[in-house]
Amino acid sequence: MEEVHVLMPIIGLLLIGILAIAIMRKLRLSPIIGYLLAGILIGPHALGWIDESETTHLLAELGVVFLLFDIGLHFSLSSIWEARRDILGLGPLQMILCGLGFGGIALVLGFSLEMAIILGGAFALSSTAVVVQTLSERRQRNCPVGLTGTAILIFQDICAILILILAASMEGGEAAAGGGIGEALMLAIGKAVIAFIASVLIGRYLIDPLFRLLSQTRNEEVFTATALLVILAAAAATGEAGLSLTLGAFLGGMIISETPFRQVIQTEAKPFRNLLLGFFFITVGMSLDWHVLIGSWAEILLFLVALILVKVIMTSIAARLFGWTVPGSLQLSFLLAQGSEFVFVILAMPVVREAMGENAFGVLITGTAASLALTPAIAQLGNRLARLYRRRFSVSLPASETQARGHLAPVVVFGMGEIGRTVVDALKANDIAYEAIEMDYERFLSASADGYSVLFGDLADTRLMETLALGDRNAIVVTIVRYEISEALKPIMQTRYPELIRFIPVEDEDEKTRFEAVGMHAVVNRSFPRGLDLAAEVLRAQDIEWEKIQSWMQRQQERALPAEDLVLEV
Repeated sequence: MEEVHVLMPIIGLLLIGILAIAIMRKLRLSPIIGYLLAGILIGPHALGWIDESETTHLLAELGVVFLLFDIGLHFSLSSIWEARRDILGLGPLQMILCGLGFGGIALVLGFSLEMAIILGGAFALSSTAVVVQTLSERRQRNCPVGLTGTAILIFQDICAILILILAASMEGGEAAAGGGIGEALMLAIGKAVIAFIASVLIGRYLIDPLFRLLSQTRNEEVFTATALLVILAAAAATGEAGLSLTLGAFLGGMIISETPFRQVIQTEAKPFRNLLLGFFFITVGMSLDWHVLIGSWAEILLFLVALILVKVIMTSIAARLFGWTVPGSLQLSFLLAQGSEFVFVILAMPVVREAMGENAFGVLITGTAASLALTPAIAQLGNRLARLYRRRFSVSLPASETQARGHLAPVVVFGMGEIGRTVVDALKANDIAYEAIEMDYERFLSASADGYSVLFGDLADTRLMETLALGDRNAIVVTIVRYEISEALKPIMQTRYPELIRFIPVEDEDEKTRFEAVGMHAVVNRSFPRGLDLAAEVLRAQDIEWEKIQSWMQRQQERALPAEDLVLEV
């Protein structure tokens, strides 16, 4: 049956992916290396268990699509504005310097100017998939190097679209019908700007109201289906407009990042992202010919060294020009020293492949894939060189390179009823950052309408706990009292988040004893307004002085008293 032939590649990829993760974890190596090696082994150039097909290519492309969607979820308009120096300054300078370096090498080797521009731009790109995965594994996404690297990658992904258009305009040896390369590029930029504006308007006037409506159904499957719909529809829209699927996916994520539902959507999309990214790396490995690897190992090694050296040197220069120290620029340049997944697409275009020849094509593809596999090791080398430089020359790093930007709030408040609001008011009064989560739609709407920053979701979903990165917080305040769920989650909380203080309000000593038996820090409600005692305990855990806490509690009690109970001094 034809259906079976379609399913077999997917089954094979799933099996190989599971084995690769298990083996690499035992060896304490990055799963990326396992995926690439597994792809080489099962691909058409080795055992031939799985052939490259439309199915495998689609799964691979969807992996990058979901990755860009996830990045978009972390880049709202405000965060893009905050990162504008990196996206619109350091990013372009890094691309220009690396492009000039690789383009100059291409000219020396005899390529035409147009082809040198394409090759220079292609090899100036770095791998969003590999870098973000490496940063996530090392928990460095919110550190300065991680945030700056991600910002540069976003700019590079936009540049990749223009390079693809430039290469397509050279098909047949002439500029594309319609007026040449310049016109094609300007048209692409115009489309990208329109897509960006449209995404902002769609997010504000369609997506946000849609999710508010769907949240009333209290059905998780609806969020999953809608998340997939937004990702695929946004990718298809930009693809249909002649841009890349990844741009649409990024804009789709950015649309949702502006809504209170971003954490829920990120939780629903994360399993698809991880699974499909694994497929992407396996298919990259499948494209590699081990015969080429053995027969042209010297050329591949030379290209690999040249690729890494040029990118490290040029990216370091760009970073230094933007005020980074030597240690910081070393870390950033080694992190971005690999090739890009877009290189496989660009080099495979007929006009580019023909200009290079089959042997050079194999060398460049294999060398680029090798750079992806070596990224964790190369990034680690950059970190070690940076530490060595700091020790030898006693360099002190500025706060901009050591302090996390956009760091996580230390406290999560679950439930925005009366008690939850009291706790949030206490945190706000003492300038303590927080994230509030509400599972009930009516309370969610009410809290939002009253000016509280609140997200929609249910912390009983362990996947949402991971999305919220509870391991990086120091306290969670659960104001929705559900003993059965607290008891069921006890093993998970003690294993995954042993340092997390879990506060909960209770009505008497017996209830306090029950909850403390499952690891909760229970606080009996005795004061008025409700939640005052709980708020005081949370503030004490955040090292607020007791005198300051008492003063705040007194003000809250005075505000809560009826007018006739107030004593006015004459």
